[in-house]
Amino acid sequence: MIEASFTGLLRTLAYIVLFYYLFKFLIRIFAPILMQKAMNKVQQKMENQFKQQQNYKETTSQNNKQSKVNPQEKTKVGEYIDYEEVD
Repeated sequence: MIEASFTGLLRTLAYIVLFYYLFKFLIRIFAPILMQKAMNKVQQKMENQFKQQQNYKETTSQNNKQSKVNPQEKTKVGEYIDYEEVD
């Protein structure tokens, strides 16, 4: 049977504490960098959506202008006659 020794317990606790502080240190270094990259991605997506929306608005306004400038003529069926009632 294998028994746990006191030095093995201390060594394991030392490794846990060492890894904990190393992890905290690395997070302090890399977290701002990762957050900056994430914010840049979000900002880029928002700019792309804004540009797409602006392009959509421009194309619809151009289509509306073209339809107003060159309205399609309706087919003329005949002459319109205005009738008056006679008393």
